[in-house]
Amino acid sequence: MKIALLTYSTRPRGGVVHTLALAEALAALGHDVTVWTLGRGGGFFRPVDPRVRLAVVPFPAVDGESVGERIRRSITLLREAFTPSAYDVVHAQDCISANAVDRCVRTVHHLDQFTTPELIACHERAIIRPYAHVCVSSAVAGELRAGWGLSATVIPNGVDHARFASAAPHLAGYPYVLSVGGIEPRKGSLDLLAAYAATRSSLPALRLLIAGGETLFDYRDYRAEWDARAASLDVAPTVLGPVDHAFLPSLMAGAAAFAFPSTKEGFGLAAMEALAAGVPVVVRDLPVLREVFGAAVGYGTDPATLADALIEAVKEPDPARRAAGRALAAAHTWEAAARSHVEFYESL
Repeated sequence: MKIALLTYSTRPRGGVVHTLALAEALAALGHDVTVWTLGRGGGFFRPVDPRVRLAVVPFPAVDGESVGERIRRSITLLREAFTPSAYDVVHAQDCISANAVDRCVRTVHHLDQFTTPELIACHERAIIRPYAHVCVSSAVAGELRAGWGLSATVIPNGVDHARFASAAPHLAGYPYVLSVGGIEPRKGSLDLLAAYAATRSSLPALRLLIAGGETLFDYRDYRAEWDARAASLDVAPTVLGPVDHAFLPSLMAGAAAFAFPSTKEGFGLAAMEALAAGVPVVVRDLPVLREVFGAAVGYGTDPATLADALIEAVKEPDPARRAAGRALAAAHTWEAAARSHVEFYESL
């Protein structure tokens, strides 16, 4: 089967991580897979299995370009370069790539609410135009059904369990809580900051490290608010920015706890990777995260309860919960996800 998987970036965002891992697993099953993407900053953030073909469309930065203009240019460039007739299956992984093709399968990782007019239109078209839909959790499939009357096939994410389970812990010289995804509204960064500040009386040596943050959107105002809040709370988290792909497992494994206070998620791949590394995980209490993680993680609903869960995770880590988390992560394989995708493709 000739399969095109389309994504919007070469940077290490969750949807891009998903696209590459799925492509490699499909290629390992013997399928002819090409990943199409926009080359934001060059090639992909990590090496890709040579059995996967790569079609990276150059996407040079434009000074002064607004978010709306960037969205329109992204769609246009990918549409002009892509050749849909060459494939048996065209599978878009985000709203930009779904807008760049006329007929496709779409994975809806999570549902967003935007204020930029171009993004609002992009998001809506990318839901109603595809002829078939995949969701990575039943909770998101339920949102799709309730909001648009669409039925989606649920295929959970995989996780590279061995890569994280075998990682040697990073020795920072101090205990730290790690968060991955950068500083942005959907990641609940302001709540995480307040929660971290609330842990200081119980865990004065604990540091907060934030990794990642490559994004298409402009969150400068939110970051300015975050910096001001950090100053008012008298805390100084370490913002690492994007970290090297090879270093991430060790950074995960060395954490005293992993914080995942997102306000909107489709699965929670980074949190699942932390479980694979044997790290206690604290997430926001969302239906989708209850579905995916069950009793393997701690939960919080606001800064105070997130702080309580983090203090418990660091001071009193539960060996049974740790074992349950490792087992849960090991049960989610990319091979199983790929086989489910092939069955889904063949049903269309």
